[in-house]
Amino acid sequence: MNRRWIPFVTVAMLVSLILLRKSLAVVDASVEALPNVIVFLSDDQGYGDFSYTGNKDLATPNIDGLAREGAFVSNFYVCPVCSPTRAEFLTGRYHPRGGVYSTSAGGERLDLDEMTIAEAFQQAGYATAAFGKWHNGMQAPFHPNSRGFEEYYGFCSGHWGHYFDPVLEHNGELVRGKGFVVDDFTNHAISFIEQNRDNPFFVYLPYNTPHSPMQVPDKHWNKFKDKPLTQLPPQFKKASKQKGKGLDHARAALAMCENIDENVGRVLAKLDELNLADNTIVIYFCDNGPNGTRYNAGFKGRKGSTDEGGVHSPLFMRWPAKIKPGSVVNTVSGAIDLFPTLMALCGIEKKYEPNKEFDGMSIHLDLLGSKVNRPSRKFFSCWKNRVSVRSERYRLDSQGVLYDLIDDHGQKQPVTDKPEVVAELKSAVQEFRNDVLSELNHTEVRLFPIGHPSMTKTQLPARDAVISGKLKRSNRFPNCSYMMNWVDTDDTISWPVDIQQSGKYKVELHYCCAKKDLGAVVELSMGGNKVSTKIVASHVSQLIGAKQDRAVRGESFVKNFKPLEMGTITLTQGPGKLVLKTLDIPGDESIEFRLLMLTRLD
Repeated sequence: MNRRWIPFVTVAMLVSLILLRKSLAVVDASVEALPNVIVFLSDDQGYGDFSYTGNKDLATPNIDGLAREGAFVSNFYVCPVCSPTRAEFLTGRYHPRGGVYSTSAGGERLDLDEMTIAEAFQQAGYATAAFGKWHNGMQAPFHPNSRGFEEYYGFCSGHWGHYFDPVLEHNGELVRGKGFVVDDFTNHAISFIEQNRDNPFFVYLPYNTPHSPMQVPDKHWNKFKDKPLTQLPPQFKKASKQKGKGLDHARAALAMCENIDENVGRVLAKLDELNLADNTIVIYFCDNGPNGTRYNAGFKGRKGSTDEGGVHSPLFMRWPAKIKPGSVVNTVSGAIDLFPTLMALCGIEKKYEPNKEFDGMSIHLDLLGSKVNRPSRKFFSCWKNRVSVRSERYRLDSQGVLYDLIDDHGQKQPVTDKPEVVAELKSAVQEFRNDVLSELNHTEVRLFPIGHPSMTKTQLPARDAVISGKLKRSNRFPNCSYMMNWVDTDDTISWPVDIQQSGKYKVELHYCCAKKDLGAVVELSMGGNKVSTKIVASHVSQLIGAKQDRAVRGESFVKNFKPLEMGTITLTQGPGKLVLKTLDIPGDESIEFRLLMLTRLD
């Protein structure tokens, strides 16, 4: 070789090596990059509310696409109602272990010694956010900002009374939403994704539809309002029912499901735009069975039931980098499995040590296409002291009746020739009662915390209050209710509370009052400390929601309530009772009451 070329060859080789190392470094970085996670959770959407699961009356192409481009988990189970499913997703443990026994008035709160999936991902370096219906506690430290979510936008109650421009909260501050609530939650999620495109993020989107009230934008409703439905339960088979109002609830639910699908599509499109789709795990599931009588793939039961129709949810999961398109996983699994599964998929299980043992198991190998040999599993569904159990083949319902779900997924024909199976599953149910349900003590008085160090503001809504005398709630379902008929000075609104920090607190009262009833004096007290104010400005609001309802509602209508600063009150650390009363009622009645907002000043 001509020696004159050696320096040039050497330089070229060095440049090639440098470029190769950079290329390898990029590949290594890509391989080692933590995947992003987006979790969609819908509210009161049933197994049959998707075109993928056989519904011919609606189209859900974006959600269906998650299965076509990823995996469908066919035997996936949640709880009969909302807050328990959320608790099980957050903790990887059956909800009674976390103290969740109701859907309102404090019974939905997740015990503080339960660690959440958001805390795990936050500790692993993820940016964490939730946008939507929380439903596992309102006051800090039960609030999502205190449970691992650095960003929160939505509402913490079990349901909301109005879906267009509603009052919501953003990291503890009351704000006014913009537009239809699910569209609004999605807008905020997209903004968060854009802001964190260069960092791993964990985004939780617990949508609040198709839970009632049945409100949906005209764009979606107009498609369904006069639509004949082809897959009808028996009670709707008569032509007269098709022409009447009997199906408005079902039509509205389907319209709401299509709105959800559109919003899922918006998030997926943003991932494509930002070149994040390949390394983002996207999950979609439902919190319980359908909230009305409509197509549910032949399953028995609906929301509230421990039968298949109340607890069998589809699970769609897409991760283009790792999950083979069109995968079907038949493993019996559920919401309790998502915490360990996501940790394993993201490779963070060694970075986080749960403080309690999971009830769930990781199904990450199933999702990645590996053959897994594991012992036969029993999966339990419970609510209001009713327990049913699913094995690989059978379900023993809450009445002790056995069904073969392989041959009879609709639970139509009891199995009467398998006494050994019945005995085995009954024994398992009793063990579950002894081990899990025994942890639930809903006779315990659970105080509402005020002034926790993690947040400056504490909201005390009418929902959580105890009333005396002639006071009435605006509705028997308390979540979005307000207090009315305050006609007696002996009547009180109170909360059992635990003051987390002694000091001064600013008190803001949200009220309505007619001009003829001005002059009422309202007092807030705890122990010997008091603050009072005279209502001198009238504020009247008409009931909101009826014009937007597509079907008759069960929840309270809402009003626009006026905030009024009452002054400051000194509160001493420890338990007690916070009492709101009217000292003087010069008119026919005192105020209508919606909530107190307490701001710690010290």
